[in-house]
Amino acid sequence: MTTAIAPTTHISPGSALRHGFTLAGRAVTKVRKNPESLLDVTLQPIIFLLLFVYLFGGAIQGSTDAYLQVLLPGLMVQNIAFASLGTGMALNTDITKGVFDRFRSMPIARSAPLIGAVLGDVVRFVVTLTVLFTVAVIMGFRVQTDPGRFLIAIALLIAFGLCLCWVSVFVGMLVKSPQAVPGTLVAFIFPLTFGSNVFVPSDSLPGWLQVWVDINPVTHLANAARGLLLGGDWVGDAGWAFLWGIGIAAVFFPLALRAYRKRVG
Repeated sequence: MTTAIAPTTHISPGSALRHGFTLAGRAVTKVRKNPESLLDVTLQPIIFLLLFVYLFGGAIQGSTDAYLQVLLPGLMVQNIAFASLGTGMALNTDITKGVFDRFRSMPIARSAPLIGAVLGDVVRFVVTLTVLFTVAVIMGFRVQTDPGRFLIAIALLIAFGLCLCWVSVFVGMLVKSPQAVPGTLVAFIFPLTFGSNVFVPSDSLPGWLQVWVDINPVTHLANAARGLLLGGDWVGDAGWAFLWGIGIAAVFFPLALRAYRKRVG
């Protein structure tokens, strides 16, 4: 029995975005009915925070308290990157279970399921940042700027995470099983997050590695987050992080859409 396909019609960008928001609501509903899906963005931030602060804080910064202040903004960037892994897994799961066969029969934009999944991940980003920040405050972290800069930092982190999600979507469309998504993406996420100044100052690294660290978007985003939360210059690094995010989305959104069309027909 073949699945009925809706006739092809022209759908405006505004309608496609509206369809995407509708399917984002579906993603949020799935999270609400299955809160266990948030375990990776709740437990992992706590583990990473405790591990790096108490295991390496004294050696790197001289004290755990001082290291916590420097580490947390960078760790927020890292956890946003890891939270984006779930997008590709969720989409691949829907495809393997036949959910996308139903989407194909509906008069919606072809890109709507992908846009909806990415927008729905805002919930995951908010949860991971809330958990990480709450535990850090309990441990002694304090924001040294004003609420306005704090909100700018959160918005910048979430915006970058949404751009990074398109890498996850692209991989999710390529691999055959949901279990293969995180293993594939780790090869992309690890050089971004660990090859940065999130954990150690860039001037303590070998010269050849500093070249990558200095252009790494995670480094720029971490520097911007530190400036916004702790004080200091942040506009330049925020600008570079924003441009990197736009560039990533501009490259991987069309690639993901092409892979999606090829996958579902």
